Parts: sequence; structure tokens; C-alpha cells
Amino acid sequence: MWKEKLKLYDELVAKCERYERKGKTMPYTSANGYMFSLLNKAGEIGIRFSKDVQEKYMQEFNTTFYKSYGAVMNGYILIPEEMLKDLDKVAVYLDESYDYVMTLEPK
Repeated sequence: MWKEKLKLYDELVAKCERYERKGKTMPYTSANGYMFSLLNKAGEIGIRFSKDVQEKYMQEFNTTFYKSYGAVMNGYILIPEEMLKDLDKVAVYLDESYDYVMTLEPK
């Protein structure tokens, strides 16, 4: 199951031309010194947003905070399974997340 999710995550990231997937054992995307999406061991995808956008999307997507290795990832929301049926739409949110981390002070 995890390999299928990895393939799906790779397909998602491939739809976005400004960045690429990194990480061998923990796949993620990063820019400006910040991670902004990742795939956890459970095969769940989390995407990072500003606090305001995060709250809006958690209600809109009927989802929760994203967890990786049992810890809540600050700033990330869990992308619901049903949303992964439309990777083009999720790619828009991933690009939005990229734009967000590019506004942060570089690390």
C-alpha cells in the first residue's frame, strides 16, 4: 500500500514544475528552507498552509491536522483520501503551499 501511495505522491509532485520530490525514506517537498508537503509511513499526505488558510481548509475538506510518526506536524493538514482521486486539484493546493513557504523568511 505504501508503494502505491508513493507513486501517487510522485504523480502529484510531478504536476508541479517549480519543485521536485526529495527524500528516499521520507518523501517530501521543500523550498526556501521549509518543507511544505510530505508522505508519512501510513501513506498519508500532508500539506502546509498559513494558519488562516489551514483553518479554512480543515473545515472545507472536513479534515484534521497532519501527523507523522505520531506527532502533529505544525502547520500541516491531512489531505483526505477522497481528494486524492483528483490530483490536478490537489496540485493547485500544493502550489499554493509552495507560494506560502516562499513568503517566509528564508532558513
